[in-house]
Amino acid sequence: MIRHLLSGADLDAATATQILDTAAEMATVAGREVKKLPALRGRTVVNLFYEDSTRTRISFEAAAKRLSADVINFSAKGSSVTKGESLKDTALTLQAMGADAVVVRHPASGAPHRLANWVDGSVVNAGDGTHEHPTQALLDAYTMRSRLGRLAGLHVAVVGDVLHSRVARSNVLLLSTLGAKVTLVGPPTLIPVDISAALAPGTDVSYDLDAVLPDVDVVMMLRVQRERMGDSYFPSAREYARRYGLDGPRMRRLPEHAIVMHPGPMNRGMEITPEVADSPRSTIVEQVANGVSVRMAVLYLLLGGNNR
Repeated sequence: MIRHLLSGADLDAATATQILDTAAEMATVAGREVKKLPALRGRTVVNLFYEDSTRTRISFEAAAKRLSADVINFSAKGSSVTKGESLKDTALTLQAMGADAVVVRHPASGAPHRLANWVDGSVVNAGDGTHEHPTQALLDAYTMRSRLGRLAGLHVAVVGDVLHSRVARSNVLLLSTLGAKVTLVGPPTLIPVDISAALAPGTDVSYDLDAVLPDVDVVMMLRVQRERMGDSYFPSAREYARRYGLDGPRMRRLPEHAIVMHPGPMNRGMEITPEVADSPRSTIVEQVANGVSVRMAVLYLLLGGNNR
């Protein structure tokens, strides 16, 4: 097993499958009366979040606690970071406290890679700038496999703000490694030039959502990340929803078995309508539940499986 999880590119097919298989075992814990395993008793996991987060931070905290690890939640707000402390100094402080794993979310792309050079423990990237979010890709892959029974040969459309999406990058890398075909869909202003060649050769790009829908097994809607946009990438929210939003009529163009995904949080009415988000085809609530199992698997394999 790898020492750190910084990128979807860190995972080969065997390692990714090992994580998904372990997550399936971890999922059985949720059905128990006592939802705890002693696997990481005595280990310390630090959640180091420089950006606001609800799902990811709570998911990692729940995962670590279900494995009986001690959890320290570190938020940049109200900490020495606001007084000018650098990431390296914070890392050295965590190192002195004996952190066995650091789960980090940071607005700067590449920050987790720098952190991995400064601490002895394992580093898990929980989202860095517009770069990557590998555990989200893992839980997405786990959800697809749970619903559709396989990953190899699936056709997945990733729709929306690819330019700013770390989820899209990690999903392209991981799904391609596991044998799925990915088509990136969105307005030309929100799809980077040559992204398919840069991430995974064979990845397709389309600017026409309606043309892609009848041929996909999974459609993954991305949130429009207004907080990362400094300019106007499309005329209006209404225009974006008209061309790239997933509504009821578009959902009915999908094959009968196809599923709808969204990493959350959603802009209901913009990239996805309530009718679609709350439909039986939607896996959005499942993705949140599966996230805990997948992150339990990652922490277990990084810490419990390492003889360090």
